[in-house]
Amino acid sequence: MPDVSQYLDLYNEAKSYLGDRTEAYRRFEQMPLLDDVFMKTDYGINVQRIPIEVDVAKSFGCDVPSVTAAPAVVVNDIFSAPKRLEERLPKGVRFMSLRRATKECPELLNRFEGGLDNGETRLNDMLWSDGVLLYVEAGVKLSKPLQLVNIFSSPIDLMAIRRMIIHIGKDAEAQLLVCDHTQDSLRKYLSAESIQITLEDNARFGFDIIEESSANTIRRTSLSANVGVDAQLECTAATLSCGDSKVRVHVDLTGSGACVRLNGLVIADKEQKASYAICVNHHAEHTESNQLFKFVADELSSCSFTGKIVVGEKARFTEAYQTNRNLLVSDNAKMHSEPALEIYCDEVKCSHGATTGQLDQAALFYMQQRGIPEELARRMLMEAFVGDVIDTVHVPGLRDRLHHLVERRFSGLGSDVASCADCDLQKITTQDA
Repeated sequence: MPDVSQYLDLYNEAKSYLGDRTEAYRRFEQMPLLDDVFMKTDYGINVQRIPIEVDVAKSFGCDVPSVTAAPAVVVNDIFSAPKRLEERLPKGVRFMSLRRATKECPELLNRFEGGLDNGETRLNDMLWSDGVLLYVEAGVKLSKPLQLVNIFSSPIDLMAIRRMIIHIGKDAEAQLLVCDHTQDSLRKYLSAESIQITLEDNARFGFDIIEESSANTIRRTSLSANVGVDAQLECTAATLSCGDSKVRVHVDLTGSGACVRLNGLVIADKEQKASYAICVNHHAEHTESNQLFKFVADELSSCSFTGKIVVGEKARFTEAYQTNRNLLVSDNAKMHSEPALEIYCDEVKCSHGATTGQLDQAALFYMQQRGIPEELARRMLMEAFVGDVIDTVHVPGLRDRLHHLVERRFSGLGSDVASCADCDLQKITTQDA
């Protein structure tokens, strides 16, 4: 068992900043199993919330924010937002610092039931110092998506304990775009993130995530969701660049008619590592889930997809589908795929499938015969391969932007950064919320 005493000691030293979390301490002490990455590097943790200035314009352009409400930012693990963000939000919507929420509206932070429970989520329970609350009251429908930009920027190697609580009330609708960026590619960063989503009856929530980080950035994300009667969760995740990225997703469809659609694309090269582990549990009748994940692995990259669908004894008339398609661009790239079905009742429609292959040489030859250079033809085939995942994004401006980012990623140019002259956030300094 790894030695996690450093984290227990840190909590004891930082009680005055974190508050009393005796129960979380006890639970982590009982299950201290952590990914090895939490032991290999001596990361700093900013429990004292020391202000750090960051130039937001270096991380994203206004092409995407133009279709969203004023964006909020998490610098490492501290929430910041422009003053007029709250002015733009309709009545009944809270999009704010989690630390501030514990003081102003603690009644909105009811403990999330079920979901992922492991050493990493328990570490998050014990050591988080700030995060994000998105709370949408019953019946409120946002006309524009919200945006959150996670930025790593620090003078030292840093671990960020990130936390997000999302609650969408009955008959409410909202969309959230999250962008993960690393500004300093030389520093080593570790993101330990917990995301908890609750959808009440007949709620609608769209959740899109774009990761563009560095080779020295490690990401460990645990996402849990509870979906109520006739509620719908749609999530599309795009990993365009990373160092070592691992995402675990656990969805409970607890209400009759609940629906979840999970889509993801990964583009990996060099020695990058990227993996998704998905578990969707159908607990009620007439529930539906659909998963589509595609990976493009090049050079010495290593990727994996583990997907499980569990249909419980009471989940009659369930429809559940899972598709994983993978493209190995080089002979040295690795891909592991493990789809699984567990069905404990009759009268269901379920399927799963996985394929791993290389570029279609016949199509490549045909395109070259039509005068298209080989390198361009290869890029066009790879872009077409992930295109249907991008098309699952329902925000037109974001969908177009993502097509553009993928095109530049395959061309080797990376993502460009447009002018942020019209942004609410340019240079900001993190401070207590």
